[in-house]
Amino acid sequence: MRPLLFEIGSTGRRGTSLPALEFPRKEVSSFLPFHLLRKNPPELPEVSELDVVRHYTSLSKKNFSVDANFYPLGSCTMKYNPKVNEDVVKQIGFLNLHPYQEEETVQGVLELLYNLEKILCEIVGVDEFCLQPAAGAQGEFTGLLIMHAYHSDRGNPRKKILVPDSSHGTNPASAALCGYEVIQVKSNARGRVDLDELRRLLDQNVAGMMLTNPNTLGLFEDEVSEIAKLVHEVEGLLYYDGANLNPLLGMARPGDMGFDIVHLNTHKTFSTPHGGGGPGAGPVGVKKFLSKYLPTPRIVQEKELFRIKHDFPKSVGKLTAFYGNTGVLLRAYAYIRSLGREGLLRTGQHAILNANYLLKGLKTFYEVAYPEMCMHEFVLTATRQKEKGVRALDIAKRLIDFGIHPPTIYFPLIVPEAMMIEPTETESRQTLDHFIEVMKTIAKEVEENPTLFRQAPMSAPVRRLDEVWAARHPVLKWEKKKRDEIPVASYSA
Repeated sequence: MRPLLFEIGSTGRRGTSLPALEFPRKEVSSFLPFHLLRKNPPELPEVSELDVVRHYTSLSKKNFSVDANFYPLGSCTMKYNPKVNEDVVKQIGFLNLHPYQEEETVQGVLELLYNLEKILCEIVGVDEFCLQPAAGAQGEFTGLLIMHAYHSDRGNPRKKILVPDSSHGTNPASAALCGYEVIQVKSNARGRVDLDELRRLLDQNVAGMMLTNPNTLGLFEDEVSEIAKLVHEVEGLLYYDGANLNPLLGMARPGDMGFDIVHLNTHKTFSTPHGGGGPGAGPVGVKKFLSKYLPTPRIVQEKELFRIKHDFPKSVGKLTAFYGNTGVLLRAYAYIRSLGREGLLRTGQHAILNANYLLKGLKTFYEVAYPEMCMHEFVLTATRQKEKGVRALDIAKRLIDFGIHPPTIYFPLIVPEAMMIEPTETESRQTLDHFIEVMKTIAKEVEENPTLFRQAPMSAPVRRLDEVWAARHPVLKWEKKKRDEIPVASYSA
């Protein structure tokens, strides 16, 4: 195990050498208030530049990344993003912008963002977009705030939100955060929304329904028009969770299916690097009758100038600083413009093709939760392997030994021992074939040597940890004496 940076250094070692002062030295205490001064020096490692470079380079080689590894992470679309989009946002004209500049001096970026809103409207089939939400979950929250404002304006704020039992976990969380009572809608035997159950739950107290299409089982809700009709009959609104938009690009638009509010995940669909805690962007689009509730500020065009306008009396208000994460939105713009209409269509087609290619290659060795043609992802179940004492978690850990990031496991919750796999449109056939062979090897290992999985992963920098212990005893402060006290996992089938 590589030593910690604290253990590499030694007292007095430095990474820089500064020239002698040309002016008299002045102590910090002479110009900072006493209560702002440290009582003790910070506990920082004392290391050279070479120590730092080698340490972090070594760590980077131990990490999984989409640049180096296959990420079949279902529902998250961890795809490779073209580096040219990174180069676009590094142009000096963008890097030197400041959010407090006068509008007249930032007309280029305002025009770009204004055009991005129009492009997104065309892609998803709505009338107006706001780019301000900083992530997908905030996009959900924004959509629900709009829903609440709409019903409140009509004199009945309503209290319930319907959410399918296969929904993303952020859906019920966002609804609860907005003050709604969350009502679960069960799936039918085909893995879609049960229309009879939906009819039973709909009433005049339902503000709307949150729906992902394709859903989190990777299946297209082929009765979505009827779902929209039923929700609208009780004057509810239909909300589209854009996490699974990839396979629809260029082929179908949520707005045409009857959705009133749509959020997108630019980090899943339009090129922003995904993971690491952000930044992200979760733009929200609406049909015309809801546009007055969109967050402020809004970009408007007045004659030949683009303005940032705040005066929208019915708006749900401001969500993030300035106009959102502009750098993320610039990447999305570059991605969409570089692909064009035909390129986006191929993106969706390849996402579907790759997923079905994997499904066909794996269905002999693992049970498929819903054995039919999928969209961009599908769900396997390790119930057959569990009979041998090997769980979905164990298979996920074993994949690490083969240099493949584990797929999403135990989600959706309605599938026991779920393994949710999404290859994305960016992976080659060779990569997919390799993944199939690895999964075949693992299935064979389950049959011949199931005890092997108690130690997996065996070749990773960190072996199997006791996750329950880690959750209950988090180490939030580094102490050398505690380093070897963290237990490895105690296995139980």
